[in-house]
Amino acid sequence: QVQLVESGGGLVQAGGSLRLTCRASRVIHSINVRGWYRQAPGKQRELIAEMHISGVTNYADAVKGRVTISRDKNQNTWYLDILSLKSEDTAVYYCASTTAWGKTWGQGTQVTVSQ
Repeated sequence: QVQLVESGGGLVQAGGSLRLTCRASRVIHSINVRGWYRQAPGKQRELIAEMHISGVTNYADAVKGRVTISRDKNQNTWYLDILSLKSEDTAVYYCASTTAWGKTWGQGTQVTVSQ
């Protein structure tokens, strides 16, 4: 079974930027959607960015204009670039892949934004 591993999280000052990386343990064929989600303390997990197989991207209103989802040509690595970090961006960030057989989640990476 394919595994997804996120990296790139950490402690960042407000106003800073970071890149999160999601790597699959093997090439995943027929990924319909690559996504990034986050879950802040006491809140539900929310979708913040997704990229469809067509290349179309969607972003949550809360992060629109500050985040970009992208992928490598090898298709088993994708990224989330976040600019102008705010304290409300503090959360555990998860990547996910959706195929015809279901959704696979990574274990999450913590992002903490300090004032």
